[in-house]
Amino acid sequence: MTISVEDRARVGRAIQAAEQETAGEIVCVLARASSDYATLPLVWSIILALGLPWVLLFTTHWPVERLLLAQLALFAVALLALSTPSLRVALTPARVRRAHAHQAAAEQFLNRGLTRTTRRTGVLVFVSLAERYARIIADEGVAEKVPQAEWQAAVDALTGHMREDRIADGFVVAIEACGAILSKHMPPLAVNSNELPDRLFVI
Repeated sequence: MTISVEDRARVGRAIQAAEQETAGEIVCVLARASSDYATLPLVWSIILALGLPWVLLFTTHWPVERLLLAQLALFAVALLALSTPSLRVALTPARVRRAHAHQAAAEQFLNRGLTRTTRRTGVLVFVSLAERYARIIADEGVAEKVPQAEWQAAVDALTGHMREDRIADGFVVAIEACGAILSKHMPPLAVNSNELPDRLFVI
């Protein structure tokens, strides 16, 4: 999935509009994938290659040399085939994909400076496309006022739009939902400084 320059600009404008009504700071990150799952092809190729000789041993009368050649060939073919990014993701257990995406969101929360705002009012809106994962993380200044469950509607909007390949629209709807929550719990200050970039980071 690609996201156009205009889509990025729309997301940026949505952040600016939302932040005018709150002291909160919203940062959006779109990850193509939370991991390259590089070890998966190797693991599956080894498992398949180790199993093949036992199958051939009981179903053929091949000599050992031919069994070893077949094993080597299967390993090479499987490694090549499973190195396709979409297959690597598809063959990774859902629990593992979610764990990787969860970790990536936490890393982006730190990397994008959300813990460094004056009043700890940063909110991360994170999406990882390969894992079909969305998460909202609020810094402690927001989290102490807003229960995590209040972000669920924004998360649902993101995942729903992901399924329709309308990720920019999903971000805009989620930002508007986050802005509404933040404006209720954290209204704008007399001097409402902008401490974090109003843009979509694509990684």
